[in-house]
Amino acid sequence: MPRYKLTLEYDGGPFVGWQRQDNGLSVQGALEQAVLRYTGETVTAHAAGRTDAGVHAYGQVAHVDLVRADPARKVREALNAHLRPHPVAVVEAEEVDDTFHARFSAVERSYVYRILNRRAPAVLEAGKVWWVPQPLDADAMHAAGQELVGQHDFTSFRAAECQANSPVKTIDELVVSRQGEHVEMFVRARSFLHHQVRNIIGTLSLVGLGRWSHDDVRRALEARNRAKAGPTAPPTGLYFRAVRYENAAGLQHPLPGRDGETR
Repeated sequence: MPRYKLTLEYDGGPFVGWQRQDNGLSVQGALEQAVLRYTGETVTAHAAGRTDAGVHAYGQVAHVDLVRADPARKVREALNAHLRPHPVAVVEAEEVDDTFHARFSAVERSYVYRILNRRAPAVLEAGKVWWVPQPLDADAMHAAGQELVGQHDFTSFRAAECQANSPVKTIDELVVSRQGEHVEMFVRARSFLHHQVRNIIGTLSLVGLGRWSHDDVRRALEARNRAKAGPTAPPTGLYFRAVRYENAAGLQHPLPGRDGETR
């Protein structure tokens, strides 16, 4: 029974999130339906990370096991045909051995959060960015964000419904930069808490607006209290960027560059 690693791109707007739910169509459900139409098989698609409703992906990774053994290229083309008209695409398909697991084999995940920072509202990018009309100081946001790099108790940046066993996570890199009218945050870590990235960018936006200082971010982190940090940013600006895995030789495949966001 071959296992296929699938790299997915999707617009999260029409979906209730990655995970299959009773209240609407999920990305997982759309992919599993495409497999059913293609092969007649009922499968479970496993992902590197569960994205929430409205969150997008450049490089989500999933795997499926199929009885039908087809070349990876044919699997990609067939799934894309059966995914229409849903805004999901299999960008790459690769046959892997059964020791690979999209979630448990991952050694690093990355996200990008995009803010449209201008007076005029988003039109062409509606649903794809967080529109903030007030000027943001991206350099100040970046400097304050360095307080969150490293291993910390991220209780202040964790959703109440988070099911992780521990609030302790390690952020390996956090970069905030301005790209014209956009302010973008790139963040990478082995794994993330529920809403952690959105709570971080919501908090850093207060710094960018001049309402909070660098020290306020540090105090929010140290408080270990969700009420002491900033707001949860909307899902529309969040993108699951990429996943890194170790290959059979123990070497790590590099993540794509941030100019190219498990739980």
